[in-house]
Amino acid sequence: MKHSIALLLLLVSPPAAAFTLSMMSSGSSFGRLFRISTWGESHGGGVGVTLDGCPPRIPLSRDEIQIDLDRRRPGQSRITTPRNEADSVEILSGLLYGNGEEESGVTLGTPIAMLVRNKDQRSGDYLENDMSVAYRPSHADATYDAKYGVRAIAGGGRSSARETIGRVAAGAVARKILRMYNGIEVLAYVSKVQDIEAENVDHDTFTMEQVDSNIVRCPDQASAEKMLARIDQIRKAGNSIGGVVTCVARNVPAGLGSPVFDKLEADLAKACMSIPAAKGFESGDGFAGTLLTGIDHNDEFYIDPETGATRTRTNRSGGIQGGISNGENIVVHVAFKPTSTIAQSQNTVTRDGKEVQLRGKGRHDPCVLPRAVPMVEAMVALTLVDALMCQKGQCELFPDNTPVEERSNPMGTTAKREGGPNKEAVGVGGGDKPIGLKVDEE
Repeated sequence: MKHSIALLLLLVSPPAAAFTLSMMSSGSSFGRLFRISTWGESHGGGVGVTLDGCPPRIPLSRDEIQIDLDRRRPGQSRITTPRNEADSVEILSGLLYGNGEEESGVTLGTPIAMLVRNKDQRSGDYLENDMSVAYRPSHADATYDAKYGVRAIAGGGRSSARETIGRVAAGAVARKILRMYNGIEVLAYVSKVQDIEAENVDHDTFTMEQVDSNIVRCPDQASAEKMLARIDQIRKAGNSIGGVVTCVARNVPAGLGSPVFDKLEADLAKACMSIPAAKGFESGDGFAGTLLTGIDHNDEFYIDPETGATRTRTNRSGGIQGGISNGENIVVHVAFKPTSTIAQSQNTVTRDGKEVQLRGKGRHDPCVLPRAVPMVEAMVALTLVDALMCQKGQCELFPDNTPVEERSNPMGTTAKREGGPNKEAVGVGGGDKPIGLKVDEE
């Protein structure tokens, strides 16, 4: 009966509706105009991504992609999984190479397919013990079985963090586009491990080199040492630990994002919450903002005396207001839970419904945070490029011929007003007196 209803829906639905239905059901694609589809399992032949919608004529090399993959790969340190994978990327399509050139080229505007082959998978760690039938608590084992009726036991299949290789590879392309367009930088760092928080991190100036200067990936060295000590303590006990990754996007122009359902922070939330082990998302001050009053939380506007652009004195909004970027730094925070697989005994059940105890075996991360940093950067970069292309397609398809004096003042860190600050407008509203404003909002 269920099959008959599904078939009837497809027969009576127009082709567009049927296409939408198939796109919604797959779950392995992300983006609208700049769109990725990832594929492959943790212990299969390889994992990868197909990137569609990339603009043509973008200079791109294998090395640029490999840099981000190297930051994501396993086996980097004692606080990551010891699985030994080089994660060497192969670009299969979408690039035009010059004579004799095999490492760099230019994008063709056609789909870019990238593959990383699995080399060091040990399926026996899963298939030759109780983990082949028992569900790991808080892991995706049970829910994958509930959904599909079958699952890839070895390595967790698609639920493994190895799936993120495709995201990071495509994110490297997005990073290149953002940098070329407006000097946009997307940088993330570990801002919290349990209750240990990073301090003295300047979101305007911290660098990737500072982030990568220690194995925790925290640019505050003093806090990084405390975080590492805590992770080591938990790791040696056969346990795992979680925390928060903060991501900052600089030089993002104002205007990205769309009301009502496609707000920029909503798209960023979906992007970041799709990362394995992600359990929370905040934009700007997030939940901490609920402790403030409006006068304390509002970001007051001012005119930059040098550029004449509209700026905010604070950035509690995290660079997004009304779901649209305002030209300030975009700041988001992503919470990651402790890794599900641990080397301590836990109560669980088997696939056939028996209560048992399970002790995790094999190789896994005691803390996902250091390797989550490039994952968050990738998802933020992919979201921003997609939003940028949507903005160009809808609002900037035709030139704005409105006289300069009638346009809204440009906004943001990289914006400039023609001729500098509008000195004639200073004092509008009666000198030092506040401008009266009557509102009638729901």
